[in-house]
Amino acid sequence: MTVPLPRTAVLTGVLATAAVFALSACGADSATSTTDGGRSAAAATTAKDAGGMDALAEEAKKEGTLHAIALPRDWANYGALIDGFEKKYGVKVEVENPGGASQDEISAVTSRKGQNNAPDVLDLGSSFAQSAAQQGLLAPYMVAGFTDIPDDQKDSIGRWSNDYGGYISFGCDAKRVRTCPTSFKDLLKPQYKGQVALNGDPGKSGSAFGAVYAAALASGGSFDDIQPGIDFFAKLKKSGNFTPVASTQATIEKGQTPISIDWDYLNTGYTDDFKSKGLDWTVTVPSDGQFSQYYSQAINKVAPHPAAARLWQEYLYSAEGQNLRLKGYARPALMTAMKEAGTLDQAAAAKLPKVTGTPSFPTESQQSSARFVISQSWGQAVSG
Repeated sequence: MTVPLPRTAVLTGVLATAAVFALSACGADSATSTTDGGRSAAAATTAKDAGGMDALAEEAKKEGTLHAIALPRDWANYGALIDGFEKKYGVKVEVENPGGASQDEISAVTSRKGQNNAPDVLDLGSSFAQSAAQQGLLAPYMVAGFTDIPDDQKDSIGRWSNDYGGYISFGCDAKRVRTCPTSFKDLLKPQYKGQVALNGDPGKSGSAFGAVYAAALASGGSFDDIQPGIDFFAKLKKSGNFTPVASTQATIEKGQTPISIDWDYLNTGYTDDFKSKGLDWTVTVPSDGQFSQYYSQAINKVAPHPAAARLWQEYLYSAEGQNLRLKGYARPALMTAMKEAGTLDQAAAAKLPKVTGTPSFPTESQQSSARFVISQSWGQAVSG
């Protein structure tokens, strides 16, 4: 599972445009922020390097602020994570452009270098994280549970590591759709005319990109060949079943996008919100195109609040943070290790959509090639 794009757009996971608000330039400068032991937080590659967790937490509290971009409160339970971090450590989390994309985050890092409103931390589609590491934008940092993260889901020196993820799924308004689809093949049936939607453009949206990859796997393609997925959506468009309306909670409630292809943790999260509104939202991982992706965490190499940035990473990968992901229906990267250690929230794990088999993930080069093909072919395939 590792694609690139944003929350709504990972291009990785996106993973939607929201207003950007100005942020105050508060906090310590990354070049001077040090722990009580005289260690530079900006140079720390582990909590031990920063004098230990207590020293790191104390320095983060002095900085007072963590600046982030593109963290919607309803995405993978970020609301609970932000609230929990602030309560536990007394550090204010400021989130700019919560509906933004991975590329928005990277652009902010490069354009605001040396400024106090630059992002401290990044939540990126994994290929974006890999690209940012290659550009020298990320700080090496290994959280306490770093060794328990699978090797193929982290950078060897800790510039990025996967945090949470899920599977491409079909969300369906069971009151508007007589029989909800369970496969990509089903989506081509005439009964779904004008009902099938993505949450954005696959050139910008992580989940939309994942949907095209999943469609490719269901249509004879592979990680090396995403074209069958593009062809599938072209066929879906020609049949009249695909709608260009980007799926959101609002469009679902209005009945504009009764079938939404999105990450399972987002679609499953909608069920809770919709239940009180009388909307019966069902979620299925398609049987013929299982595709999964993780989103990665990283620290800006020149984060204006370096201690807070590292403390945030420690919180996200703690048992508390990973279980909060699980309560938001996202599959935490440390799920297997926590299950073995007896720290996994079993009740929350039982609520995840059922899948079979072990997921496999495209390589960085496969993703890059797929993104290029999307950029060249998608608009023409679904236009008109």
